[in-house]
Amino acid sequence: MKILLIEDEPDLRKAIKLFLHNEGYTIESADDFVKALEKINNYSYDCILVDVTLPKGNGLDIVKHLKACNSKAGIIVISAKNSLDDKIEGLDIGADDYLPKPFHLSELNARIKSLIRRRNFDGNKNIVLNEISINPENRSVSVNNEEVILTSKEYDLLLYFISNKNRVLSKANIAEHLVGDHADQIDNHDFIYTHLKNLRKKLIEKGCTDYVQTIYGIGYNFKIL
Repeated sequence: MKILLIEDEPDLRKAIKLFLHNEGYTIESADDFVKALEKINNYSYDCILVDVTLPKGNGLDIVKHLKACNSKAGIIVISAKNSLDDKIEGLDIGADDYLPKPFHLSELNARIKSLIRRRNFDGNKNIVLNEISINPENRSVSVNNEEVILTSKEYDLLLYFISNKNRVLSKANIAEHLVGDHADQIDNHDFIYTHLKNLRKKLIEKGCTDYVQTIYGIGYNFKIL
């Protein structure tokens, strides 16, 4: 899952990025209002963490912009302003959750997981799709009740496919999801084919149907009939 952190406090930003990276997320960041809008307008994210008080603008205006653009990203407002008015306004304009500072990073992680489950998987803790079962809490995967050992990138790729089943995903979008916003600086997307080949091999070896369809010249579709 790809996350954008909009936070101007350097130490807190660094701590959150390191923690979420170690939890397996692809994490990008912006430290002011203008940089945040630039990223939002140019890239896509599964979840956006936005501070209310930012240099050059207000985080709640970012929430309004996201909703006006019909962004599919989940939104969690994080703020040192532990006031009822900020919380109510943030939720009223479309944020999914509100977390006042200071907070434990483990609580932030739990909020992110809960939000992603609600938005992408009907709130289910275990994601089941035919013979495939995924437990996001420990990032485990099984096929026909037999564990499949995946690398971090293979797991991210599978979850991204399932989150977007029956949709054609371009190689550019997949690359961005796996490695972050700098994916547009990569000369080719051969690494996607490598991860995908290994993922398909491991799933098929456990008796999984090969759901991945190659859309030549475009990308891939995880086709579920």
